[in-house]
Amino acid sequence: MESLELPQMDPRVLKATSVQAGDPAAQSPEPQALKITAASSNPKMFTLPWEKPLATWPEDLLANLPRGISRHVVRFVHVGDEVYAMKEITRNVAEREYELLRRLQKLELPTVQPIAVVTGRHSREGEPLEAILVTKHLKFSLPYRALFARNLRPDTAERLIDALAVLMVRLHLAGFYWGDVSLSNVLFLRDAYAFSAFLVDAETGDLQINLTEGQREYDVDLARTNIIGELMDLSSGSLLPSGVDEIEIGNRLVDRYHSLWSALTDTDKFGPDEMWKIEKRVNKLNELGFDVDELEMKTAEDGKRVLVRPRVVDAGYANRKLLRLTGLDVQENQARRLLNDLDAYRASTWRDGEDLEIVATDWMREVFEPTVRMIPREYRSQIEPAQFFHEVLDHRWFLAESAGHDVPMAEAVQSYVDKVLPQYKLTTKDVAALNAEADSGVIDDEYTYDDPDDGYNPDDDPDAAVWAH
Repeated sequence: MESLELPQMDPRVLKATSVQAGDPAAQSPEPQALKITAASSNPKMFTLPWEKPLATWPEDLLANLPRGISRHVVRFVHVGDEVYAMKEITRNVAEREYELLRRLQKLELPTVQPIAVVTGRHSREGEPLEAILVTKHLKFSLPYRALFARNLRPDTAERLIDALAVLMVRLHLAGFYWGDVSLSNVLFLRDAYAFSAFLVDAETGDLQINLTEGQREYDVDLARTNIIGELMDLSSGSLLPSGVDEIEIGNRLVDRYHSLWSALTDTDKFGPDEMWKIEKRVNKLNELGFDVDELEMKTAEDGKRVLVRPRVVDAGYANRKLLRLTGLDVQENQARRLLNDLDAYRASTWRDGEDLEIVATDWMREVFEPTVRMIPREYRSQIEPAQFFHEVLDHRWFLAESAGHDVPMAEAVQSYVDKVLPQYKLTTKDVAALNAEADSGVIDDEYTYDDPDDGYNPDDDPDAAVWAH
């Protein structure tokens, strides 16, 4: 009898980490001594005040960056030259999320980078403290509420939803069941005209060989519900542009997800004289940003048609091409825009017959690098060089259209810096307001209940049992 070949877990995830988390709901004793399991060798990790609740860490350690809404205490912390996000949660949950993020990173999926899980924390008085999950701050990224705190385009909500749909499809193709899809569990990077979305919270997730249709549809339905609620919350705070229909945006997520899933997984039928359509299908997938590793082709039962299904391996088609040519590692739409400018440079310098790698080196030296060096120092932590370059190109085009003639690049950059760039800057007051709102949703900040001056007596609180361990 011929045995069936069962699908296997991607071998890259099997040895992704030494941390093997147990059941998050199980009660197990905490380690008696501090233990740091790290994917980074940063020695500054050992100098942090692990004996203190995260919410009480000194201000001089903290980075003033906007935080998203979370059920747990989260802080951005300077650790040497790096900025790490610290999340205080139970040990089993911390270990499980660290393990999942490590596996997703091995699959090269868009997630925050796990750095360490810290367990066995105790106060100086010997009281046990929750574990801390440490991830690397995703530079230039923002939570969705911070994006709406700026003067952005009216279609911002639609562009965020499109980015989230792409993220969901990529995760589902890899076998990741999310279980808690929402805008709050994602960080966004500007990507030319669009956004790129990165998974930031994997507490409820699970990595499997394949997902069932029911699991995928549950994620999609939950995402729609959560997104509508989050947008309504923005609307009540006067942060959502007028004219945005929250339910319509939620429905857009469902439509975008199904459209992209179909484009990536459907089997096409071609006649013997229609094989050119295969190349068209591959080109369409490349335009969506996905690479095709191989094509599965077989003859239909009637023998008159060929069934073709692509094996999509990953997003990042333009990104990998630009990285190979220039060494720039940027988002997909940014890469596409930079490649277009490289092509324009090649044509304008009459070098179509020259190796693209050589032309790309000159483009970097003569065009890209001089432009991004003009980013003012105070904005270098606010905008990616590739995004800056893309937006300067747009601004230059509008200037030229208005003037009726070409505008020098240096003049376009200065005009952009003066007139456009300031809208991207979040003030200290903006960040403080966003973080105060983020902290309002924390449910496990128990150290505050022990403040003798706050007048709170748990014996008089009928809901106090909710907080008990």
